Amino acid sequence: VQLQASGGGLVQAGGSLRLSCAVSGGTFSSYSMGWFRQAPGKEREFVAAINWSGGSTYHANSVKGRFTISRDNAKNTVYLQMNSLKPEDTAVYYCAASTVIGIVTSRYQYNSWGRGTLVTVSS
Repeated sequence: VQLQASGGGLVQAGGSLRLSCAVSGGTFSSYSMGWFRQAPGKEREFVAAINWSGGSTYHANSVKGRFTISRDNAKNTVYLQMNSLKPEDTAVYYCAASTVIGIVTSRYQYNSWGRGTLVTVSS
C-alpha cells in the first residue's frame, strides 16, 4: 500500500490547514488510519487516529479541540483539519495505515507510512 500526504505549508499562528493522505494499492476501508508528527530533534508522536468506518476517532491531548481527523472511504483519503495552529505544532506530519482493528495510537502497530508533509507555524 502507498500513502501520499499533502497540504502542508507555512501558516501564521491561529491559522488553519487541512492535510490529506491519499492511499492506493490496498483496500482502504479495511485500514485503521492515523496521523503522527515529528519535530526537529524530537521523537515521532501520535496526533490522531480513526477506525475503518470513521465512526470512532481519537486525538492526542495536545491537539484535542483544535484538530479533527476524518476519512472518505469513497475517495481512499484520510484528512487532518488543523485549526488554531500554534508554533509548537511545527513538524513533519505523517499519515499511516494499520491492519489492527479499532483506534491505533502506537506507531509500532502501523504497517505503512507516507513520506510526510511539512507544517510550519510562525509566531
